[in-house]
Amino acid sequence: MKLSKIKIIKLEVYKNFKGDLIKYLNWQNKYFKKFGETYFTEIKKKHVKGWNYHKRLQCLLAVPFGEVVFTFKTNIKNKFKKKLTIGKKKNYLIIVPPKIWFKFQSKHKISLVVNTLSELYDPKETLKKPIDQKVIKNS
Repeated sequence: MKLSKIKIIKLEVYKNFKGDLIKYLNWQNKYFKKFGETYFTEIKKKHVKGWNYHKRLQCLLAVPFGEVVFTFKTNIKNKFKKKLTIGKKKNYLIIVPPKIWFKFQSKHKISLVVNTLSELYDPKETLKKPIDQKVIKNS
């Protein structure tokens, strides 16, 4: 799979003095394939989660709270990569097709990532390569 297959879509934000509403997803979006499950994961500043790889699942990623840098690769051993930063002030949805490695890091004290999978999570379908969990420099 090519990194050019990763899509980024601007999310609609409805401003409200009580708190903004961010429209994340609906079943009529052309990029929405089918619903498997949605989960939220917190990530703390200076820590990295990943590497993750799905053999057949599509991931729809957004960051409703904080700011996160995502790094993508087609081959875990390659140096070539693509980086995208999204978050509360950069309201985008990242569509990650199958067969792309990705990791992510928070730029805030705590950020929240939402991931909607096209099927239920299956550990046999997912590959993971651990990252050294030492505190890393903030980029």
